[in-house]
Amino acid sequence: MLVSVIVPTYSERDTLPLLLRRLSAVVGRPHAEAEVVVVDDSSPDGTGAVAAAVGADLRDVLPVVVLSRPGKAGLSSAVLTGVRQAHGDVLVIMDSDLSHPPEVVPALLGAIAGGADLAVGSRYLPGGGITRWPVWRRVLSWGATRLAHAALGVSVHDPMSGFFACRRSVFEGVEFEGLGYKLLLEVVASGRAARIQEVPYRFEERAGGSSKLGSGEIMNYVRLLGRLRRRRRVRGREAARR
Repeated sequence: MLVSVIVPTYSERDTLPLLLRRLSAVVGRPHAEAEVVVVDDSSPDGTGAVAAAVGADLRDVLPVVVLSRPGKAGLSSAVLTGVRQAHGDVLVIMDSDLSHPPEVVPALLGAIAGGADLAVGSRYLPGGGITRWPVWRRVLSWGATRLAHAALGVSVHDPMSGFFACRRSVFEGVEFEGLGYKLLLEVVASGRAARIQEVPYRFEERAGGSSKLGSGEIMNYVRLLGRLRRRRRVRGREAARR
C-alpha cells in the first residue's frame, strides 16, 4: 500500500529535519512505499525551505513534497490541503514538533494492513502516556476526552489524539467542520471507520515551537462537539425512519 504522511508546519525549522530523517529510517525505502507531504503556512523562520533542503537529501529514500501556502490558515485546513495533494491509499497525520514519535508509525500502518480502517495513536492505553505536562493540561485533556465520550458516544480511549493513520476512502468520506484541529474526533464521530484499532504511544511535550492550545481552540472544541452531536441526532432519526 502507498502511504502518505501528512505533516502541517508553522515555524518548525528546529524539529522538522530530525522528524523527516527519523521517518526515513522507519518508512523510507526499503521499509515501505511512502511519501511525506509537508504543508507549510509561509513560516517566517523558513521551515518550508528547510523541508525542501532535507527532502533533497532524502529523495532516494523517502520522497518529500513541500506545499507552501500564502498565510497561516490553521492546522485542519493544512492537513486537508495535504490530503488533496497526496497519492497514498493510507494517510498518516502527525505533528512536526516531535511530540509524535515517528517510530510508532510502522505500528499504525501494521494495524491498517491487518484490516483496521483507522489506527489511533493513543496516550491513554497501557504503554502510552504523556511527558512533561503540567497538571492543568492533564485535567483539561481528561475533561475534553470524557466530554467527547458523553456527547458523542464514542468509545475510543483517545479521541483527541492528533496522531493517526486512516484509509483514504474513510477520510475522504467525512464532511469536516474545520473547527480547531480535532480531525480524528470528526473521523470517529462520522461512523465511517468500521474497525478502529488503538496503538499506545508516549506523547513527548513539544521540543520546539509553541502550543496550539488557547482559549480560542477550547471554544472551537465546544462548538465542534455541538455540531457533531446534532449530526449524530440527525443520523439517528434518519436511521429510525428506514
